[in-house]
Amino acid sequence: MKSLPITTRVLLALFVLVFAGCKTSPDKRLLQYLNTDGFGNRFSGNAEEENYVTLGDKIQVSDAYNDVELRATAEVDIDGTVLLPEIGAVPVAGMTRSQIEAYLMEKYSPYYDLLNITVRIKAAKKFYYIYGEVDKTGRLKFNGDLTLFDAVMEARPNRDTANLGRVRVIKADPRDPVIITADIAAVIADGDSTFNISISERDIIYVPPTMLAQIGYFLDTLLFPVKQVLSGLSEAVRTFYDLNRIYIGRQVLL
Repeated sequence: MKSLPITTRVLLALFVLVFAGCKTSPDKRLLQYLNTDGFGNRFSGNAEEENYVTLGDKIQVSDAYNDVELRATAEVDIDGTVLLPEIGAVPVAGMTRSQIEAYLMEKYSPYYDLLNITVRIKAAKKFYYIYGEVDKTGRLKFNGDLTLFDAVMEARPNRDTANLGRVRVIKADPRDPVIITADIAAVIADGDSTFNISISERDIIYVPPTMLAQIGYFLDTLLFPVKQVLSGLSEAVRTFYDLNRIYIGRQVLL
């Protein structure tokens, strides 16, 4: 078989090198920082099924047999631990109430013969998010048992610009994100609560503008440079007028 000319072989080698360079795998240092599960929080769960502990929460510990010795209230520290009598710092972040009770029963069992530990969680950091055509935007405290209609109404949607027929609920996830487009205007117009879904912790709600509002925003953006120039000219004219009045006033006094 006739061999390829040397120039052709060089070009093929360069092509292979370029193609191989385009197929390089992502940097390993970058991969270790990318989110691969849920919303990205280190400690997560479903607080409405069984509350779980996260950073900044407090737990109250009591025991039916050793109330004086074991009664304590402790805040979860930045490393996910709480400081408790006798056993010191123990990791509890991410655990549910029943898991913490079982864990503390195990930790205290070498010190006490009879134990009946009860844990109460005082949650401080559960949130959801809302943006768009509402007065109250950003991160809001999640207290549970919240419907989409309640969340949007509490945020005070703009009567003229909010499109309540196309509200989006975003359940973020790196592998399986879910976006639900909900018509909550139907709740008001027809009493149809089909899309009045239950909001969960870390849900993102977006209330989009109406078509007319979008056109208005587009025109506002398009005319922004013109408005800036006109505003500058208006300010210059006002300044000139004021300086002229001052000058005339001084001439009168002289």
